[in-house]
Amino acid sequence: MWNIAAILSITTVIAILEIPSLLKKRKYKEFVIVCCLLLLGTVLSIAQSLHMKVPNPLDFITFVFQPFSKLILRLLQ
Repeated sequence: MWNIAAILSITTVIAILEIPSLLKKRKYKEFVIVCCLLLLGTVLSIAQSLHMKVPNPLDFITFVFQPFSKLILRLLQ
């Protein structure tokens, strides 16, 4: 529970420091990107603190490129 509270408080501090300056400078695209990345990072951090299985990006890359690797290996043999 304390982990989640710490994550949310750090996220709030980051949002308070970053978002007003982006809105003041009228950088709306950057505002949307910062909000999306901050939300994604917060959700993944909370999931990891709850010991949930968080997917590894390397698993997706392996899933995509493994058939090509097997095909190339068959062609070279």
